Amino acid sequence: MRTHVVDHPLVAHKLTTLRSQETDSPTFRRLTDELVTLLAYEATRDVRVDPVTIQTPVSAADGVKLSSPKPLVVPILRAGLGMLDGMVRLLPTAEVGFLGMIRNEATLEASTYAERLPDDLSGRQCYVLDPMLATGGTLAAAIQFLVDRGADDITAICLLAAPEGCARVEADLAGLDVPVQLVTAAMDEKLNEKGYIVPGLGDAGDRLYGVAH
Repeated sequence: MRTHVVDHPLVAHKLTTLRSQETDSPTFRRLTDELVTLLAYEATRDVRVDPVTIQTPVSAADGVKLSSPKPLVVPILRAGLGMLDGMVRLLPTAEVGFLGMIRNEATLEASTYAERLPDDLSGRQCYVLDPMLATGGTLAAAIQFLVDRGADDITAICLLAAPEGCARVEADLAGLDVPVQLVTAAMDEKLNEKGYIVPGLGDAGDRLYGVAH
């Protein structure tokens, strides 16, 4: 897995505010949206394009257009939904699928509880959205799920990542013959005993949407 930690002052600035426990949910959602657009700019550097010739008001010009089939954006429910608007703002013609995965808090293993994706993803570039790459089990399972459907190029966009999570994804997908890239705003120090990223930003889903009682 190729890992790209985006080194940009605006990314660092927005991430700093996201981390703060003083940041309320509306501000957290807005900053997540803005931060994802910045990360998506880096994540789509290798998006597939085809040459095209168009006519400007002055003359013909060579350019490019997104290749077909279109890229597929896949937020992992529920927290990944908070990243969707920021991604499709940059890539509005992409198609969107959904993957519901839940982590067992005792075993830290991920399982799929819902999906809305094409049955055949052959030849598709997929962009997976998940705020936190913590233990790595959820992301590894999501990538394997997409590859099993035929996806042949996958980029994961995460606000934060932990070294343990990256190592888990690489280990779980060691035999995968598909390019996988991670784009993140920061590689944090470690996981704590509960599987949370340190220093991290807490539970991204709860901070995006609040805690339902």
